[in-house]
Amino acid sequence: MRVLVVEDHPELAQSVARVLRREGMAVDLAGDGRAALDRTGLMDYDVVVLDRDLPGVHGDEVCAHLVEHAPRTRVLMLTASGTLAERVEGLSLGADDYLAKPFAYAELVARIRALGRRSQPAQPPVLVHGDLRLDPAQRSATRAGMRLALTPKELAVLEYLLAARGRAVPAEELLERVWDEAADPFTTTVKATINRLRAKLGEPPLIETVPRGGYRI
Repeated sequence: MRVLVVEDHPELAQSVARVLRREGMAVDLAGDGRAALDRTGLMDYDVVVLDRDLPGVHGDEVCAHLVEHAPRTRVLMLTASGTLAERVEGLSLGADDYLAKPFAYAELVARIRALGRRSQPAQPPVLVHGDLRLDPAQRSATRAGMRLALTPKELAVLEYLLAARGRAVPAEELLERVWDEAADPFTTTVKATINRLRAKLGEPPLIETVPRGGYRI
């Protein structure tokens, strides 16, 4: 899942990014409304976590722009005010969800995951292929009943491949949807992660390399 966090307090933005990356999400940051508009013009995000009170271009304007120009992107609006009137106003602007500061990171993660599911074609709560099972909510995967010791990034790649339902996923698409802007597109990051994932999944092999097509399960 690719997430943009728009927050003008650097410490909070970095803290949120660390939490989401530990959950296997690809996270980019924007410190103001103008930067958010620039980034969303270049990248399709599954979820935008949007502080309402932004300098420059206000969060309300960013939200309205996303509703009009990026209808697939889900918006989680953050604000220092948790009053009912503020929540109603935020949702009336087109935000998909609303969370008041301060918030618990566990709740933030849960809400982002719920919105991420809404941005994609409907998926079952547990992804299954043969004896392989992946529970996105629990961030766990098993094969033949044995839990797999996967890193957050390996789990995210596996989830993306399973959700593709047999479609060959190009390496470039995996890099865009699972890694953030810090990833070097000219490295072997995707290939190395796939190789580690194959080793952990064991036999018989599940991940197929499709010539000029990418990877599929």
